[in-house]
Amino acid sequence: MFPRLAEQYRSVVHDLVMSLQALARSLQARGLPASCYVCGDGRDGHGASFVANLGANHMVRFLVSDFGISWVESRNGHELVKLEGAEAIQELQRVAQVLQEPGDLPESLEVTTAPGPLSTGGS
Repeated sequence: MFPRLAEQYRSVVHDLVMSLQALARSLQARGLPASCYVCGDGRDGHGASFVANLGANHMVRFLVSDFGISWVESRNGHELVKLEGAEAIQELQRVAQVLQEPGDLPESLEVTTAPGPLSTGGS
């Protein structure tokens, strides 16, 4: 059972890496600063670091690797939100949908929680 679960997780990481690369290219084509750096060799993609500037000093970072998955959202250099696991993937999906909608880009996306103390989620 454990080898099968490990292989399924590696498959999820691989799929996320490919999706992050595509999202970075899409955002760059729309004029948003975004980057995706892949760990490991270019084909296997054992992990990735995705960073996007959403305007108004609003940054997001999504990390995926064999060790875990995390989403960090910050404004003016201060972390606002940190999510892990499934919650991180859901937040990435929400932001990707907003950013890829046709029409004008939003000035800045609303954060998932009100500014204040760091909110952490886990899975």
